[in-house]
Amino acid sequence: MNDSANPFSTRRVRPGAVDFHFADGETCRSLLERLRRNDWWGEIIGAHGSGKSSLLALLAAAIERDGRHTVSIELHDGRRRLPLKLRQLGRPAAPTVVVVDGYEQLGYWSRFRLKRFCRRRRLGLVVTAHATVGFPELFRTVSDTSLAWLLVDRLMQSYQRLLCKQDVFEAYERQEGNIREMLFDLYDVYESRRRK
Repeated sequence: MNDSANPFSTRRVRPGAVDFHFADGETCRSLLERLRRNDWWGEIIGAHGSGKSSLLALLAAAIERDGRHTVSIELHDGRRRLPLKLRQLGRPAAPTVVVVDGYEQLGYWSRFRLKRFCRRRRLGLVVTAHATVGFPELFRTVSDTSLAWLLVDRLMQSYQRLLCKQDVFEAYERQEGNIREMLFDLYDVYESRRRK
């Protein structure tokens, strides 16, 4: 048992560190097949903290295993421009998919330029957004208290079990269904109990 650390530390709950949980028979493989049928274009839609970034990280790894290169772009804090010059991508030797986390942050002109750039170079484009942005829908993330408890239970597997379902449900409510913020909230709760 790992008693010396907190299971909700940033390195353990960052996007990609927590396994995305699929419901209703969906799998990463089925998403990859859908993406392939859509000529490597698609969107992952969901509310803040509902798992979009975690799913995108999982999907990007699957795209790489499928033999395609990925170029990842993360947009946060109201960034309205691309953080890299599109020409830096050049003409990649391997088939490439541009993966944009937080696509809705971009202004209209940046979105237009990115889509045009990808179409002209025959690059795939997969984005996350809070609402549809006109791409083929790959997946819609949702959160609820059952998912919140499942993720917390997994995170505490090799740690002291200092939290119960009620703690998780209360944190989930405090953070209005945002699982990412709920996990950050639980870091403090867990830490206060661990130090007693």
